[in-house]
Amino acid sequence: MLAWSITFILTAHLATAHEADVAHHAAHEARSGSSVSVALEKRVVAMQLSTSTDGMRSGVVHKTAFFGKMTIGSPGQSFSVVFDTGSGNLLVPAEDCNSEACKVHSRFLQAKSPNAKDVYCDGTPYTEKQDAPHDEVTITFGTGEIWGRCMQDTICVGNICDRGSFIAATYESRNPFKSFAFDGVLGLGLLSMSQGDDFNFMHRLSGKGSLRHPRFSVFLSDSDAEQSEVTFGDIKQEHLASSLFYVDVARDSGYWEVQIEDITIDNHPLELCTDCFVAVDTGTSELAGPSFVVEELAKKLNVLVDCSNFNELPKLGFVIGGHILNLEPNDYVDKEEHDSRCDVSLMPLDVPPPKGPLFVFGIPFLQKFYTVYDEANKQVGFGVAKHAHQDPSLLSTLLVDIRTRNSTAGL
Repeated sequence: MLAWSITFILTAHLATAHEADVAHHAAHEARSGSSVSVALEKRVVAMQLSTSTDGMRSGVVHKTAFFGKMTIGSPGQSFSVVFDTGSGNLLVPAEDCNSEACKVHSRFLQAKSPNAKDVYCDGTPYTEKQDAPHDEVTITFGTGEIWGRCMQDTICVGNICDRGSFIAATYESRNPFKSFAFDGVLGLGLLSMSQGDDFNFMHRLSGKGSLRHPRFSVFLSDSDAEQSEVTFGDIKQEHLASSLFYVDVARDSGYWEVQIEDITIDNHPLELCTDCFVAVDTGTSELAGPSFVVEELAKKLNVLVDCSNFNELPKLGFVIGGHILNLEPNDYVDKEEHDSRCDVSLMPLDVPPPKGPLFVFGIPFLQKFYTVYDEANKQVGFGVAKHAHQDPSLLSTLLVDIRTRNSTAGL
């Protein structure tokens, strides 16, 4: 999901996925292969919000995007992309895209990559004896859309390269794409989020044994003093301030989606959303959740608009896999410069059953917690992210193992 368009979750492709044989993939965990880390650039833009009908969101909100470099073609053409767990396809502007949004970004020059070829957009293979595909695909976002044709060429992230399919945009709407600081998106969602097997970057690499381990991990900085990065094929222990725990992907939506067991305030359960799910989304700048939960949380958190109680605000926690993952006030409050205004930064998002109720954990959550995405076992790993300025005495309060706590309390 793009960082600027959280409502893409309502229109994303959610076709039924082919279930991988977990035992088969697990057998390859110890295989040889490569790992590579890609440095991410951070860009923050302040945007003015109008007052909502319920008065919950107004003033200025800060939109954040993290993006890094990759290449397409041979020789490689460089693009800046969001590494996005909320979408499933690689998408960059095509050379014949004359939209205003395309012209301000790097475009894929097909003529300069002799091995590039058109492919079917539904992933159907074809032989050279057949007529060349002339498919197009339309991808609708919350505030815009993209049209594009489907191509296949060499795709490289660092020194890891693979031939695969991608979407070359032939039209991009001005809003929101012209304002993006990056050229495109590399979708890292699960297989059912993609146009087909050949469009899913991690699925291809995992199946071919290109990675040391069939997983990737994400570290997002919360200050300019640190380098954010996404690592393919490994886990970077230097980014962890705690041990990791893993939770199975809860259902086959294409998102890296796990179940929320409860919500807490200062570790006290609220029983607000006992059958909710959350999509962990590296391409979204916000935290979002069902409107009935967000409204109730806003009441309980009691964030005063003038910021006068900011230093007394509680920790907001989410119970996942028997652990409470706590956010601090600076994570869930949008605070204007000079502390003149504070608003709860949880965005209402109503996804009806059976896909909802659904939360989205975007960048504020990912700056607090290091995450690992295990393609082979369909699991998400969580650990406290290690930052240079952290107070070591507070780290144990961010990740609470309630199974251990409950066991100890029963002794």
